[in-house]
Amino acid sequence: MHPEAAKRLRLLASAVSVLLLVALGAGGWHWLRFRASLPQLDGAAQVAGLAAAVTVERDAHGVPTIRGETRADVVRALGWLHAQDRFFQMDTLRRVAAGELAEIFGARAVPRDRASRRHGFRRLAQEVLARLGPEHRALLDAYTGGVNAGLAALREPPFEYLVLRETPRPWRAEDTFLVAYAMTLEFQEKMVGYELSLMTLRDQLGHDALAFFAPVVTPTDAALDGTTAPLAAIPGPKVLDVRGRKTAALPPRAAPGRDPFPFFARDPEGVTGSNAFALAGAHTASGAGLVANDMHLEHSVPNTWYRAVLHYGGRRIVGVTLPGAPVVVAGSNGRVAWGFTVSYADTSDLIVVDVNSIAPTLYTAPGRSESVAFETRKETILVKGGEAIAAEYPRTIWGPLIEARDHRKRPLALRWVAHDPEATNLDLLDMEAAPTTAAAMAIAHRAGAPALNIIAADTAGAIAWTIAGRLPQRVGYDGRVPVPWTFGDRRWDGLLPSAAVPVLRGDESVLPGRLWSANHRQVGGDALAVIGDGGLHRAPRAAQIRDGLAPLAQAAPRDLFAVQLDDRALFLQPWHALLRETLTPAAVAGKKSRAELRVAAEKWEGRASIGSVSYRLAREFRAAVHARVFGPIFAPCIEAYPEFSHRSFRLEGACWQILREKPMHLLEAKFATWDDLILAAVDDTIAAIERDGGSFAQATWGQKNRLQMKHPFVRSSPWLGRWLAMPSDPLPGDADMPRAQVPGHGPSERFVVSPGREEEGIFHMPGGQSAHPLSPFFRAGHEAWVRGEPTPFLPGKTRHTLTLKP
Repeated sequence: MHPEAAKRLRLLASAVSVLLLVALGAGGWHWLRFRASLPQLDGAAQVAGLAAAVTVERDAHGVPTIRGETRADVVRALGWLHAQDRFFQMDTLRRVAAGELAEIFGARAVPRDRASRRHGFRRLAQEVLARLGPEHRALLDAYTGGVNAGLAALREPPFEYLVLRETPRPWRAEDTFLVAYAMTLEFQEKMVGYELSLMTLRDQLGHDALAFFAPVVTPTDAALDGTTAPLAAIPGPKVLDVRGRKTAALPPRAAPGRDPFPFFARDPEGVTGSNAFALAGAHTASGAGLVANDMHLEHSVPNTWYRAVLHYGGRRIVGVTLPGAPVVVAGSNGRVAWGFTVSYADTSDLIVVDVNSIAPTLYTAPGRSESVAFETRKETILVKGGEAIAAEYPRTIWGPLIEARDHRKRPLALRWVAHDPEATNLDLLDMEAAPTTAAAMAIAHRAGAPALNIIAADTAGAIAWTIAGRLPQRVGYDGRVPVPWTFGDRRWDGLLPSAAVPVLRGDESVLPGRLWSANHRQVGGDALAVIGDGGLHRAPRAAQIRDGLAPLAQAAPRDLFAVQLDDRALFLQPWHALLRETLTPAAVAGKKSRAELRVAAEKWEGRASIGSVSYRLAREFRAAVHARVFGPIFAPCIEAYPEFSHRSFRLEGACWQILREKPMHLLEAKFATWDDLILAAVDDTIAAIERDGGSFAQATWGQKNRLQMKHPFVRSSPWLGRWLAMPSDPLPGDADMPRAQVPGHGPSERFVVSPGREEEGIFHMPGGQSAHPLSPFFRAGHEAWVRGEPTPFLPGKTRHTLTLKP
């Protein structure tokens, strides 16, 4: 080789070596910083503000048992642990409610921030904090101090901030209420869309259509008090004539979602809900009440909840906490056990605003001799990498205007319980000391939380249900669709007093000694009028739980656990039968794909098991029939209001009634008969399977229903899924059965426990305790949740011990 060429090669090799060393050094430096953000598990740490030392013992799953002398010390330690394990989650939750996501995520988060800023939750949180009583304020201050101490004790900030190149902002006491508001948005904000859809249905198709397609009470309901009602009559051709309509059905649309920020993408199949049920002591082996609870939420890494055991003053409280709040949300205090489900109580109303026709900046308000001017609230949204955005929100005396209008183009104002500072507090803390179910019901009524169903049981065997959180006290109307409040005859008289909130005890149930809740209508009559309809779920899941509880006697936790894991496909059985009836020899003749579908659907497994083919086919068929039946019917609604959605309408009874009676005026003109429409739905089912690839034999439910549980970073950077996501395992279960699981949505925890007998209890949770992928607790316990294997409610043997010192 020429000497000059050899010299150049040596120089090139040296340069490459230097670059490799620099790259390795930089990578190693980042890796060390990444590891340095791991929480401390053993040894000792100084925490200012403690009155005495607190011991934190963790088991193999990372579940902490916190032992302290006082409630304040234990709460401070809990804040320390939340910050060490989950601070980024806490930060995200407060930013969701406050509309401050764009500060760290940039312009893509601005639409979501705009939506949140309309509510002014940062101001509300400050007002709630100012109203807090001294005992709860002291506990909140202790928790806040613990959070900031735990964050400061990390050698490096949580890894998400290294990726974002941001510095975490310290926790403030008001931020805990922002976390509560974030959960309220999760549970209740979609009710605005539901009311707008009901309004559009009424305005476009009439009151008869509203009664038939969106009933509140149906013949197959599973209410605790046994109330049902017949379906309304099918609207006649003079009211609703699809066949004579000139406009065609609009193409199917993706289900609308409130979240414009894809960083927090939602499962279109997911409907926020939960299961909770209880047996009175007369039906349990121990004589104590027995509670089961699985709260269904959007799957994410980390999981929503953080397990903990609190020991202080002779008490032991076991359950799940929400990072960002000093509260055991659901669990057992040794004397009472409790769990929650989303109630879908109607906690918000849209008010038609009568605008002055001459001066559009003015509107009419009750008791005012002159028109009132709209107030404008100004907000500044800070944007990472961009200029701040000024946003303005017109407001009325009732609340902010929303973007939608009614069919006469009149503005709509939002009146929402969440906008009342009286509706938010920390009274749920008092559940830690509740001695009886009756006491738990009283605490629930004054708890400042989103309106939830609570089911509780005590050591004496008593069980009860009520609504936790505050409800509006309506006067002059039911709140289901928007109405004007112009004359004061329709209004809210503040919040409903505790004495008026319905309570149903175990012996008052239609099945004495048994209570159940699955986001359905719990009660009827005057009690239902008080609660309202905020998008109540259809009843099959609740009915299956009810029927599973009915034969139980001398029950133990495993019996209720079996009900939780029930994946029998009772809801889809009639649809499978209809599919088989439709695939007659004449229908499949000369149609190879229909013949193959007939063979694949022949065997009915009867469960939403991961290997079931017929379940998936029946499910696809039902969806296709619903689309064919209701697409043309609701086309004018979608044309009038593009975000119209009938997903929360309880349409099942209406669909079957239409298929039985076959009214020609509701059949789309391109079909000669209803049988033709059903055959078209069969072909839609075939097309849906073909789009997903594979043969009918391979079209199992498990192939479709695979877990999607990811860290938010994975949504924008999928290559991170190897480290920041749970395995995409096939899942049994579905929405209309107790084991309610779809890919991105399902049980965020699952437990069964009798108060005072926690050692016999069962617990599951997807994901792990820690949000850090290098932590041994990142996936600990997750596999048992996937498989449905029972694991203990109480933590196991201590593996790590940490002492927090004053």
